[in-house]
Amino acid sequence: MLPVGATTKTKVKGLSGQFPLTQNVTVTEGGTANMTCRVEYNDQTSLQWSNPAQQTLFFGDKKALRDNRIELVRASWAELTISISDISLSDEGQYTCSLFTMPVKTTKAFLTVLGVPERPEITGFTKPAMEGDEITLICTTSGSKPAAHIRWFRNDKEVTGTKEVNATGKSFTVKSTLQLQVDQSDDGVAYTCSVEHVSLSSNPYQVTEVLEVHYAPHVEISHSAIIPQEGQYFKLECVSKGNPLPEPVLWSKDGGELPDVERMIVEGRELTITSLNKTDNGTYRCEASNYLGTSGAEYVLFVYDPNAPGQQDPDHALIGGVVAVVVFITLCLIIALGRYLARHKGTYLTHEAKGSEDAPDADTAIINAEGNHAAEEKKEYFI
Repeated sequence: MLPVGATTKTKVKGLSGQFPLTQNVTVTEGGTANMTCRVEYNDQTSLQWSNPAQQTLFFGDKKALRDNRIELVRASWAELTISISDISLSDEGQYTCSLFTMPVKTTKAFLTVLGVPERPEITGFTKPAMEGDEITLICTTSGSKPAAHIRWFRNDKEVTGTKEVNATGKSFTVKSTLQLQVDQSDDGVAYTCSVEHVSLSSNPYQVTEVLEVHYAPHVEISHSAIIPQEGQYFKLECVSKGNPLPEPVLWSKDGGELPDVERMIVEGRELTITSLNKTDNGTYRCEASNYLGTSGAEYVLFVYDPNAPGQQDPDHALIGGVVAVVVFITLCLIIALGRYLARHKGTYLTHEAKGSEDAPDADTAIINAEGNHAAEEKKEYFI
């Protein structure tokens, strides 16, 4: 297939160059095609253009077919050029240029019409989907010639669909299908169908469907990044996800209502305790609901008194525990090393003693000890 507007040249050779020259033409549906026929030598013989149905369009500068779309561009003994505007697929075919010599000489030019695809449409999906549903997205475009190419994108990442092509007259209808099992991660995801075709150059048609997936709530509690101590400001936030968004969230303490509404302030999803004291110790719970279910989360609050005797800051207690472990390991290593040295020292003394048990004097004892050591050098004795 030639690019839009491209032409190929056809030349029929003959005596004295008295043969017509034509060019194949490719044009986009709705555009205008210029059909040109030339001769290198003409003895004042008329040129004629005929359509694929062999109807005469122009004979020289005389219009023969009543069609307002067809106009004369240039007529001379050497050239006959006509234009066909508002081109349709039915105009495609083989056109004939004739030179009325004896015999008549003819040559052909093929007019190719590119069918522009219609803008695509995505069907098959009804909002909203429920988490776990299997849904189908169908992208359809009609009127393309040759058949258009469809690509799918999940946000910016390409995904593969199933393609189906059907001929409708001279054009094609193209469908591409995506089947998905959705979960909450698909909520808000954009699926884009892109239609590419030679008639569209580098500007494909695109249509996008943003998925809406409903799912039950999920709740977590986040808290101020401090160690809760008496007199401090403290905040808990109920972080809830779900579609529809679960509103409002409900706070409770130890299974009942919040006991001090003056110090325990609820604003939206946040619970703020303005000044902590020991009475605030307990289990705090937040719950969030939508029509698909309810979810809750708990946080156990323990308020420290920094002035109370014997009560350590949790960080100090952790450091003390680490120090105790290091001291214990060091003592164990010292004891093990002492036992090892003591055992080896005993072995050396035993070797010396064996040579002197029955010796009458010191020299004999030394000789006996060396002999025994040589004979039993592979033995060990322990006290």
